[in-house]
Amino acid sequence: MSNTQESRSLDEIKLNAFIGQILSDLGGASSVALVRMGDALGLYKILHSKGAMTSAELARAAKVDERYLREWLSHQAASGYLSYEPETARFSLPPEQAMVFAEEDSPVYMMGGFDLMAALLDNQDKVLASFRSGTGVAWGDQAGCMFCAVARFFRPGYHNSLVSAWLPALDGVAKKLEAGARVADVGCGHGWSTVLMAKAFPNSQFIGYDFHAGFIDEARAHAKAHGVSANARFEVGLAKDYPARDLDLVTCFDCLHDMGDPVGAAAHIRQSLKQEGTWMIVEPMAGDALQDNLNPVGRLYYAGSTMICLPTSRSQEVGAALGAQAGEARLREVVQARGFSSVRRATETPFNMILEARP
Repeated sequence: MSNTQESRSLDEIKLNAFIGQILSDLGGASSVALVRMGDALGLYKILHSKGAMTSAELARAAKVDERYLREWLSHQAASGYLSYEPETARFSLPPEQAMVFAEEDSPVYMMGGFDLMAALLDNQDKVLASFRSGTGVAWGDQAGCMFCAVARFFRPGYHNSLVSAWLPALDGVAKKLEAGARVADVGCGHGWSTVLMAKAFPNSQFIGYDFHAGFIDEARAHAKAHGVSANARFEVGLAKDYPARDLDLVTCFDCLHDMGDPVGAAAHIRQSLKQEGTWMIVEPMAGDALQDNLNPVGRLYYAGSTMICLPTSRSQEVGAALGAQAGEARLREVVQARGFSSVRRATETPFNMILEARP
């Protein structure tokens, strides 16, 4: 077929719609740096607390250059992130946008997502090399801001759902925690999940394990800052060899799919639990088939999986590379391969599935 014939076969309506999508995608990509600067300069929080302001008023409040700020504000208004009133030349942060950009405890606070997108770009050259070699990128060798970005991204979900919804959805676990239980948070990262549980259940003892020493340092600092050092401690440890035993509960938050040997981890977790113990597995929401995940959430998770999760797993022993969109059926196979007879989906959110595994 000639180029002329091929061009005549194009559906111009579909082409124009796709170009519109690409323009939207490029607009979103171009917003990452500007949103992060707005966060770093405190611009969203000032607008949230003070209300509508002109560029000059906001520049004085934030102690920044008015001309740069005016261009930034114009971009934010064009993006729909801020509202603009032509009559008064004032910009404002609507309450819905404030939940995304300014309120850190909001369930839809997404500033960590913008940090994560910047980290993906920083990781590009390393992952590109892995595409060619088939090897991985060790967690400690990821882009420098990756660790804080991941912690910031997941924290709002844990803050709003872990104690209030996820733990109560497990059979008898909340009652054990109230009375006093032994808990290991495996793959604890910066320790937000561990600290939240320790604060909610002071009669229980929590220990967070992570194989990255930098995470453990941050987790200890968080425990001290939130006053839970008495019942929460942190140690460097692998999911396949941490020393804790006779545990009532083991938790894994958004990390099982990152492990090089998730089956080996499941075997060790089973050995560390009491016979009546529970393993709570929080994983990214995903269907079992690709077509089930062709949606905005799946799009983000596949990107993160390509740039972070697969390289991390491939850098470890076995290198199973489950990926962030493994799906419940594949996760069940992993969990039930090593001594867990019962696995059920206890609850879910648009971003996570919460599985309960019992011996």
